[in-house]
Amino acid sequence: MMLSNEMAVRRPTLVGNLNHPSLYEYADPASASPDATYDTIDVELDPDAPIFWCWMRPPGKPIVTNPLLTDLKTMHRALPALLDKADRTIEYYVFGSRVAGTYSLGGDLAFFAESVRTGNRSAIRAYAHACIDVVWQHVIAFDRPLITVALVQGDALGGGFETALSCDLIVAEKSAKMGLPEVLFNLFPGMGAYSFLTRRVGPAEAHKLVTSGTVYTAEQLHAMGIVDVLVEDGEGVYGLRDYVKRGARRSNALRASLRARKRVHPISEAELRDIVDIWVDAVFTLTDADLRRMGRLTGAQDRRRTGGAYAIAAE
Repeated sequence: MMLSNEMAVRRPTLVGNLNHPSLYEYADPASASPDATYDTIDVELDPDAPIFWCWMRPPGKPIVTNPLLTDLKTMHRALPALLDKADRTIEYYVFGSRVAGTYSLGGDLAFFAESVRTGNRSAIRAYAHACIDVVWQHVIAFDRPLITVALVQGDALGGGFETALSCDLIVAEKSAKMGLPEVLFNLFPGMGAYSFLTRRVGPAEAHKLVTSGTVYTAEQLHAMGIVDVLVEDGEGVYGLRDYVKRGARRSNALRASLRARKRVHPISEAELRDIVDIWVDAVFTLTDADLRRMGRLTGAQDRRRTGGAYAIAAE
């Protein structure tokens, strides 16, 4: 399929040897914001499976930044038209990372600290609600018959872990590590962790996970019922494709059971937004000592810059 000049300008450069069509080839140009650049994500249609892939591709630190949130929200608006234009039914939306060894290290701690020091509450609140905009679409599967999947192939910490938890399923490589370290600088994870974990493991275990600051392996989280599918290290994409292939005959049952789970344990958008406002209030009660501790974790984020190393989705 040929790209129009307008569409070709908008299409981001994909990383790796990806000899299959980008979903931008199916997109109605009017469905996306005219100034969309997608500098921080790649989107692809799998050539061999009913999967829409969305890959985080941060240019710097592998964290949740305002540019990433903007790109995701713009892509989400375009997604219905992208799927409608596809030449086959897409059943899975998979959210992963191209950064080798890292899914996401969570929130933009440097931005948080600077906003607190300058009293810029509106900036923090806007960021927090933009995060809810994104995870809420995972929760409702974009109001389409999709199964949302987080493919975790490395560290998923703080908001990165919350993003994974917002999906219907978590598929993780065995050595991937996940956790909620916010308590280390006297904060709690406000972008859905309490809501998502309570539905998966109950309120007592959720509280323990949120307040302990412990980082777990994917194998430990699988034993706890938080990770749904374990795959071998380095085999995340292939393991997920195999899971989809093996489950093809019962995909309708899986979608229906996930809908039933959401009916039994519903999460409302209002709940997520109320909790994130509690988080905003908590951010602005952090002390200078708390901010210094946050700064040490910011340094750890700085040391994990992407450096141009990306995982490949398909070959």
